[in-house]
Amino acid sequence: MKKSILTEDWAVVVLGFLIIAVVLSGLVIPVPSFGWKNADDLFSKVLSAENILKIALQFVVLLIVAVLGALITGKNLKNFSTTFVVIYLLTLFALVLAGNTTVKEYNLEAVIFSLLIGLVIGNVFNLPQWFRSSITSELFVKIGLVLLGTSIIFSDILKAGALGLIQALIVVVAVWYFAYWVCKRMKIDEEITMMLASAVSICGVSAAIATSGAIKGDTKKLSYIISLVLIVAIPMMIFMPYIAKWLGLSQEVTGAWLGGSIDTTGAVVASGSLVGEEALKISSIVKFAQNVLLGIAAFAISVYWTYTGHFNNTGVEEKPTLKVIWQRFPKFVVGFILASLLFSFVIPPEKIGEVKNSLKSVQGLWFALAFTAIGLETKFSDLIKQENRKPLYAFLIAQFFNILVTLLIAWLLFR
Repeated sequence: MKKSILTEDWAVVVLGFLIIAVVLSGLVIPVPSFGWKNADDLFSKVLSAENILKIALQFVVLLIVAVLGALITGKNLKNFSTTFVVIYLLTLFALVLAGNTTVKEYNLEAVIFSLLIGLVIGNVFNLPQWFRSSITSELFVKIGLVLLGTSIIFSDILKAGALGLIQALIVVVAVWYFAYWVCKRMKIDEEITMMLASAVSICGVSAAIATSGAIKGDTKKLSYIISLVLIVAIPMMIFMPYIAKWLGLSQEVTGAWLGGSIDTTGAVVASGSLVGEEALKISSIVKFAQNVLLGIAAFAISVYWTYTGHFNNTGVEEKPTLKVIWQRFPKFVVGFILASLLFSFVIPPEKIGEVKNSLKSVQGLWFALAFTAIGLETKFSDLIKQENRKPLYAFLIAQFFNILVTLLIAWLLFR
């Protein structure tokens, strides 16, 4: 692998703002149409020469951005480009499926089809290792999240951010300690306990990775926790919006519930989009409030790990510093906030009106690409092969507790 110029988190900030700069400069990215009712509609609208040209132009823009991302982060350009084209074509098929009016009546978004298509292909076919190693779902979803900031004005953050932070503090502390207690009762080893408790209570994969880094955890154990997070997030992402509708919850309460319960940021965004614009905003803000706590949690865990007699691989006790907070802090949150500030206070409303459709279309496409990628890289066999099922049971128990506690707090704060 080539040496990276920037870490992935900083790269997505650069790439996100590159897209914003392109759109604001007047080079409007085309917005293709995927809506169709029958075969005649499909060929006369979606597959028309004009719409195919729009799809092609949008693809070129995304490919350029993706290639730049590969160069910045030091990825193999040939493998990455090939993988990106395959993921895009699969995602395009998902977008066409989701554009059918009958499908829309069931509120099935493109991200669901993207995920399902990826899961089928990733688990049925034996994909080459170079292909799997080139899949970068985190890169795609984080670019989409930076762009999401352009649609969330600062007044919305001030309105819901304080409540989101309160919810995040209560939920993270309660769920973390409950998960830790469950793992201890089930006699699960301490490394998995720390990673599992952080993953289920804070923000899934990012929290597991940060915790593993803080305690110098075993990579195989980390991979297992990541598999748990991704696989459990799938049914939650799909079914929780419908449960919320059945319970008669408002979009605000639903968004807060989704943002606090679902462990992966991309899945939160996908679920929020199934409910509506307000739910998407609130769920994203609540999840970001939890992300803000990630650096602090990683620092606290590293302090605990050091002062309870644990050592690093060299056998030398490692004293944590404040630098750890910044190292663990997810930098794409900075991009999200900067984009929100830019569109809240700098860009004139009339200009926002001109570019919002292009930005929203590109944002949605990055999310759809991310979930195709997540499906492709998720292997159900990872759980089946694990001899010790205790972490799976502990994770499910803790997640169920998380769902109930978060629903209660969301209802009290956002109703």
